[in-house]
Parts: sequence; structure tokens; C-alpha cells
Amino acid sequence: MKWKDYPQNIKVRLMTSFFNRAVTSAIWPFMALFFSLHKGPIWAGVFLSINVGVAFISNLLGGYISDRFNRKQVLILSSICSAVLLLIMTVCILPETKLIYLFAGTYLFFTFTSSLSRPAMQAIIIDSTTPDNRKAIYAIDYWMVNLSMAIGAALGGWLFLTQQILLFIIVTTIATILPIVYMVWLQDTVVKKLDKVHANVWRDLVANYQVALKDRPFVKAVTGAMCIYAAEFSLNSYIGVRLAEEFRTVGSGIIELNGVRMLSLLNIQNMLLVVLLTFLITRLARNMDGKKVLLFGLIIYSIGYVLMMSANNWYLLLFVNLVATIGELLYSPVANAEKANMMPEDKRGSYSAFSGISFNGAELIARMTIIVGAFLVPSMMSVYMACILFVGTSLLYTGLFVREKKEKVNVESIA
Repeated sequence: MKWKDYPQNIKVRLMTSFFNRAVTSAIWPFMALFFSLHKGPIWAGVFLSINVGVAFISNLLGGYISDRFNRKQVLILSSICSAVLLLIMTVCILPETKLIYLFAGTYLFFTFTSSLSRPAMQAIIIDSTTPDNRKAIYAIDYWMVNLSMAIGAALGGWLFLTQQILLFIIVTTIATILPIVYMVWLQDTVVKKLDKVHANVWRDLVANYQVALKDRPFVKAVTGAMCIYAAEFSLNSYIGVRLAEEFRTVGSGIIELNGVRMLSLLNIQNMLLVVLLTFLITRLARNMDGKKVLLFGLIIYSIGYVLMMSANNWYLLLFVNLVATIGELLYSPVANAEKANMMPEDKRGSYSAFSGISFNGAELIARMTIIVGAFLVPSMMSVYMACILFVGTSLLYTGLFVREKKEKVNVESIA
């Protein structure tokens, strides 16, 4: 499927999401450093923990809103708010002002508005695609996500400490352009809206997510994805801590490779492989059975991260990271497309938001590996991660495909 053949809304969504993620990636990774420098590490840790909670609640609320109201309007209003909030943050860090508390409060609201729009952006992909082309669209979306995050992180790393005001001017300008693009080029799509069941909006919101919770196959798929993502997230948690402590330094002087630099190298390798190999692997897997591609991808992904939990040789770490990334490129488009196929038309925003729990849960599991790793040797940590990935693979596969077999059996019995 060529770019010119994509529906207009898909083009708009992919491009705006690219710049939106680049903006977020340019400032978000450096917030811990910013608040630590100005208010101390303990204050920064508490504040950023609150920020994670705000993002989680906003994501769930955004899913409900995107199903109840026009998704284009949700995106326009939330992106306008985000641009205004970034402007306020820019003013707060001017040398003449340095309003850190106002900056922090504004950043909380920025997190809220940006998270609020995310389910609507995800739902637009599902609204504008079919089961036949969805896998290809998710493949290019995955590629653009990684590229935008790499560009954003590079921009932030280059400017955050030395040219902070310039960085915020750039991201504010980009954020200001996004709602204009939505207003001009994003088309209104006719989709079934979620009916309001309860007069109380909060009760209606809770009842809406109870529907998703009762969808056992989807819950299994979300829980399985959470276990699988935990391995990738552990790279910057347990694996990073272990490498900093145990990795034997290679080389000397300028080309010295210590544990911290090894972790950075693994992250760079992962992003480069995604950018370079996504379309090649997608093309190779295009005509293969989706179930087999998913299972094979998960197996080699699991092998890569299980070995990475305990490996200490630089060449072995680079090799297993390559294996894990190829597995990720194989399973991810299939899993995302199949989960999208499971979402009811009038609850796509809510289901997308509920699916986001996978990332929150995975982050929690990854953080727990640091604690568990304090009691287990690296080889046992590999076994521990293997168990998590086995559970995740089983849940994801059965949630996506065993349901399909049961439905076919029921249809045949009725016939």
C-alpha cells in the first residue's frame, strides 16, 4: 500500500502524530532533570509520580469523550489547549520570571490535555481503515512513532540544557500548527456514537469501561501485551541498572564502552533497526499467516530479552537486541491490528484507552524487576522474565485467536 493510496484522515493522523510525539519526546524525558535541578530529586520524584497518575486518568477520560463526541472537535480543542499551555511554560522559564511552581502546574495540565487526545487519535486509525489494510497502516505508524521519538529525544538532548528557551519556542510553534492542520485537513467521519446510559457522567464513564472489562478475550489480549511490553521496558530498568553495576568496561579513553554507554548503545541500535527494517520485515511477512507471524515474532522477541537479562558481553548484547527487535517488528503490527478488529464501533476510543493500561502495567512490572533483581542472580532473572513472557504470549495469542475459533464453532452449531 503506497502513501498516495492512504485515506486522507490516515495521512493527517500519521503526520500530526509524528510531530506531536516529537514535541513530547523533546521535553518529557528531561523533566526529571529539570525539576531535580530546580526543586531537588525527592520533590521531582513525587511530582512526576503524580504526573503519571494524571496521564492515566486523562487517558481513560479521553477514551470515553472520544466515543461520546466528535473526534475531530476533541482533537482540535485538546491540541489548542496543549499549545497554550506550552506557551505559558515557555514564559515561565524566561530568565526574568523563573516561575517554577507555575511551570509545574502548567506541565500537569499539559500532560492532561495531551493524554486526553490520545484515544481519539488511536480511534481515527481504526475508523479509517479496514481489517485488510490495518496491519500495513500499523506498521508505518510504528515506524513513524520510533522515528519521531528519536528526533524529539535528539532535539531535546541537544537544546534542553543550553538552549532551553529556544527548545520550548520550537515545540510551542509546532504544537500551534497542529490544531490548524486538524481544522483544515481532518475530515469528519460518520461513526456510531456511544449512547449515554446513566444521567451521572461519572457513573456512565465507569459503566462504559465495565463493558470492556467484561470482554474477556480483549482483557486477555491487553494483559498479555502488558507482560510482553514489560520485557522491553526492563531495558531501561533492571537491565540498565545491572549493566551499570556489572558490565566490564571495553576499550579505553574516548572509545571506552562502560555499562551506561552500553545501555545507550542498545537503545540507539533498537531505534535504528526499527527505522531501517520495519518495511523490509513487513513486506516479507505480508503473505504469511498472521497467527504464525505473531507466534514466531513473540518467540524470538522473548529469546532476545530473556538472554539480555543476564548477558554481559557487548557482542552478545548487540546480537540478542537485534533478535528481540526483529521479533518486535514481526508481532507488533499483527497484534495491534487484531486488537483493533476486536473493538466495537461505538467504543473504539474507550477500548483504545483501556488498551493503554498495557503500558502502565508494563512500566510497573519493569520497575518491580529492579526490586526482584536485588534478591536474584542475573541467570535467575532470565528465568523470571521467561515466565512473564510465557504468560504474556499465551494470553495474547489466546485472546486474539482462540476467541475466533470459539465463535466459528458456535456459528457452525447454530447452522
